[in-house]
Amino acid sequence: MRIAIASGKGGTGKTTVAASLASVWDGPAIVADMDVEAPNLHLFVHPALSEEQTVFLEVPRLEESLCIACGRCRDICRFKAIALFGKRLALFPDMCHGCGGCFAVCAQKALAPAQRELGMLQSGMALGQRFIMGRSRIGEAMTPPLLRAVLNRIEGMLEDAPADVLLDSPPGVSCPAMTVAREADVVLLVAEPTPFGFHDFRLAHQAVRELGKPVAVAVNRAGPGTAELAEYCGRHGLPILMELPFEPCAARTYARGELIAEASPAWRERFVTLASRLRDFSRKAKDA
Repeated sequence: MRIAIASGKGGTGKTTVAASLASVWDGPAIVADMDVEAPNLHLFVHPALSEEQTVFLEVPRLEESLCIACGRCRDICRFKAIALFGKRLALFPDMCHGCGGCFAVCAQKALAPAQRELGMLQSGMALGQRFIMGRSRIGEAMTPPLLRAVLNRIEGMLEDAPADVLLDSPPGVSCPAMTVAREADVVLLVAEPTPFGFHDFRLAHQAVRELGKPVAVAVNRAGPGTAELAEYCGRHGLPILMELPFEPCAARTYARGELIAEASPAWRERFVTLASRLRDFSRKAKDA
């Protein structure tokens, strides 16, 4: 079962919840940090990284002597990575999504394959489980191709040994978050009951709902505003699997870069319960 732990905005505690869930998960799992623009799951699970791989995207390179400036490659490029100025073709590889359409339509074979570095894949072990994370190249604006590389690597890891997959998703509802949610079997939305948190939680729910994914909720820093959030969840059939209280000991543990599941026996029990309920929710969603 692939479980995306997501949120409508940054700062809700998504990674905090993902890390503690991984620490109590009963059974084999792959723990993945999919927030490749700002990965931080490793700060809490402290992986022993043993493998690193640079990820590239295939982009076009112009062979000027062969180009007749017909404009077919420009016309097919949806991402404006190719422009035609008079009789001169210009390529903008940072805007290329690597679809390969330009190669297909160039009858003169004036476009040759080249590479643009997207970032790194790093893998190893954390909390007794397999761990993987992506890290974008500094200055790289496009993350979905790198995310797909991480997801492909996870598929290979699953072929080696079946496991559940815990995906610490990018925050928000932009392309990176939707790229990860699309590949999940279920989505656990971590919500905070503040005005901004509730607003962005609704946006995240509406976006994930369009994908047809089963959604459950964990409320972090439960307190004022929880009743309104719970009313919304009840109206839309979203089960709240856990309400995590706003306690000083959890804040202190987080500030030290430690797992809040280890803040106290009560906190550990909360995450054991959340993991059990999430497993049950996933099974029911699969059988539905």
